[in-house]
Order: sequence, then C-alpha cells, then structure tokens
Amino acid sequence: MANNGLQETLLKKQYHENCPGCVVDEMKERQEGVPIKKLLTMGTIVLSAALPIASLYPFLYFMIRDFHIAKREEDINFYAGYVGASYMLGRTLTSIFWGVVADRYGRKPVIFTGVIAVFVFNTLFGLSLNFWMAIGTRFLLGALNGLLGPMKAYASEIFHHKYQAVALSSISASWAIGLITGPALGGFLAQPAEKYPATFSPNSIFGRFPYFLPCLCISLFALIGAICCFWLPETLHMHPCNSSPSESYDALEAALPKFNGKTETKDGREAASAKSLLKNWPLMSSIIAYCIFSLHDMAYSEICSLWAESPRKFGGLSYSTQSVGEILTITGCGLLVFQLFLYPFVEKMLGPINIARISGILSIPLLTSYPYIAMLPGIALAVVLNCAILLKSVLSTSIITGLFILQNNAVEQHQRGAANGIAMTAMSLFKAVGPAGGGAILSWAQKRQHAAFFPGVHLVFFILNVIEAIGVLMTFKPFLADWSQYESQN
Repeated sequence: MANNGLQETLLKKQYHENCPGCVVDEMKERQEGVPIKKLLTMGTIVLSAALPIASLYPFLYFMIRDFHIAKREEDINFYAGYVGASYMLGRTLTSIFWGVVADRYGRKPVIFTGVIAVFVFNTLFGLSLNFWMAIGTRFLLGALNGLLGPMKAYASEIFHHKYQAVALSSISASWAIGLITGPALGGFLAQPAEKYPATFSPNSIFGRFPYFLPCLCISLFALIGAICCFWLPETLHMHPCNSSPSESYDALEAALPKFNGKTETKDGREAASAKSLLKNWPLMSSIIAYCIFSLHDMAYSEICSLWAESPRKFGGLSYSTQSVGEILTITGCGLLVFQLFLYPFVEKMLGPINIARISGILSIPLLTSYPYIAMLPGIALAVVLNCAILLKSVLSTSIITGLFILQNNAVEQHQRGAANGIAMTAMSLFKAVGPAGGGAILSWAQKRQHAAFFPGVHLVFFILNVIEAIGVLMTFKPFLADWSQYESQN
C-alpha cells in the first residue's frame, strides 16, 4: 500500500510555470463534460477558413464565361478546373512550413495568420478582373491559409482524451459545413444585380463585380474568426532549456514498472519520439488513404456543381446558382446535425476504421445512381437529388473524421503540428489535382454524349467510383496499420 502511494506521488505530473501547455494540461485534469464554448470558438475559426475553399464552385462556370477565355462552351469546365486547383496548389507548397512553425512557435500564430489571409485574399478574388488575377489570388489564399493542420492538433490537445472524438468531429463538421455552406452562399449571393435588381443596382460595385458579394460576406465572417482567436489558449508546451512537456514525469514513469508487466526506458521513449515521421507507418498509411479520399471529395465537389449547372444537352441539370445554393444549404444543415449528435455515438460503436470502410462502400452505388437521378422529372428530381447529396456528404465527412482521429493518435504532441503539416501538404497536392482533373474529365465527357462505353456523365461518376474503391481498399490490412496492436503498445 505504501509502495502504491509512493508511485502515485512520484507519477504526479510536474507542471512548469509560465508554460501555456502546462496550464492547459492542468485545466484538462479538472475538465468535466465537453467545453461547449471552446467547441463553438474553434468551430467558428475553422468555418471561416473553410468557407472560401468551395464557395466559388456554384458561380465558377459563369465567372469563367464572363472572362471570355474559353473559345467553346464545352471548354469552360476545363478552365474552371485550374482556378479551383490553384488554391490547393498554394496550400501544397506551404503546409509543412506552417506545421513546423506551429510546433516551434505555437498553434495560435499560425491559426490567426490563416484567418487573416482569408479576409484579405478572398476579398481580392471577388474583385478579379481576369482569369489570371483569379488564379493568383486563389493561389495566395491557399499558400497563406495553413490553419487546418495546426487546428486538428489543437483540437486533440485542448480537450481531455475521452472527448477527442467529439473535438475532432467538431473540426471536421465545421470544415465540411464550410465546404457546403460556402457554395450555398456563392449560389445565393453571386450576380446579385441580376437576382435582386430592387436591392442591387447594375452600376453599383456588386453590379460591376457580380461575384464580389459572396466573397465579401465570407471575408467579414473570417474577421469574426480572427477575433475569436484571442479567446483560444495556446496548447504548445514552452519550457526552458528545451525540456519536454513532462520530462520529470516521463523519467519517473520510466523508472517504475508498468501495470501490464511491460517496462519502457526513457531512452526507448526518446528513440521512438525521434523516429522520422516518414517512417511512422500508422501515420503515413492513414495519410495516404486520406489523400485518396480527399482527391475524390474535391473532384466530386467541383463536378457536382458544374454538372448541375451545365445545360441539359450536355447531360447536366440546367440549374441556376440559386438552385445549387438551396441544395447545399439543406445538405449543410443535415450534415451539422449528424456530425455533432450522431457521429460521436457511431464512432464509439464502430470505431474510426470501420466507419471509413462502410462509408466508402456505400458511396459507390450512391454515385452510380447520379446520372439516373438526373432523368427524374420535376419535384421528384429535387427531392431525390437533395437526399443523395446529403447522404454523400455525410459519408465523405465520416471517412475524413475517422482518418483525422487515426493521424492524431499516431504521434506525440511535439510532432503533431509537423505530422498534420505533412498530411495537409500531401492532401492539398491530391486536392489540387481533383478540380483540374475533374473539370477536364467533365469537359471531355460532355463531348461524348453518344459513346457506347459510359456515355456522357456516366464516365465521370464511374471514374469517381474507381477512386473511391481504391480508397476503401487502403483501409484494410496489410496497407493500413494494425491500429489495435499499435494502440495497445502506446
């Protein structure tokens, strides 16, 4: 009994004075229940960064048309793909840099910089005068907006371990809602002088720049997100002499036997910690699977909006930007309810890997049905299409959330920013290919409406299904690490 009491005393974590990470750790020990205020604050910041990513898709077709760069109507989707890809290309080149900065100087500076970048460059994108200005502003927006990786690390550090699924679910929910609500805003607010002539004059700034209003609204919301950053406590441990967050704790723990009969030396712990992230297969396997699903999701997001707005003669639905906005608004509301109230329960019951597998498998027949849904008349088309897009968004977000959890559990805190930076770089590269490839494939498919093999848009959704199937295969062994064994060793 005395020995147990001594062990408990020795193993009591030692906190450093004036260290923000230690302050957060002390707060987590007293944490009871999910801190709703912190969830809402983080959600607002993530939402402000996610809104501009896909907000241009509902009006991108018309924006490229107005730039008069496409020689034929079928080529509009080709040029639209490059504008969509420029954001992800910028993020690809800088995500590792922002992850390293977050590990060295803290999560908050990177998060704040990212939100300010949204405020500045998304506003400028709405004022684009030509195709190259649109590409340039989107590229800079992606290059300077590196907050998602540090925010995922932050979410796993600010909450107690038992609330990690809720925290990361709120991040992915806010991100997914931004990817849905952004296009909804773009659909409703683009070309306001044409849609709402009683309110917006053709001679006003919104008449001369028909795509500025949705960008301005998103930028103002990003300003609110920047203000919210001041309420977030820093979670990075900053100790004198470069000591680890709980060096004395680790040293004492290494000197004592573990309850499961295994022993672990401090040297062994340091060796594991110093191990290259690129050799951490549980991390890298989840990142690679994450990249494949991200490629699919980004291509799907662009293709879905462009397909809905394309003329019927090219296999589209001839929807207006407002109609697309209405669909995406309904999808965003349904996705919010699922991620906040249902996902944590499903994750506890099935685990993140099984959720990813089941969601990926269900997505394949769902996507196959899209060209047939387009054949439905009137109200039946609207109802079934809304249900299909909502279900597809729920399945995609469930996959990404599960992979978020796996990535953050694969590394320790001092590597988490860099690990998420690697994930963001790889994912952004794949997402840069998504819009460019998706736009080119859709443009090509619309020129082969009467082909014998997968005519028209059937070919587009078939290719999306192939990518999804590859992602599903990557969630099984031997590719994806044996996470039950990995977690038992940690």
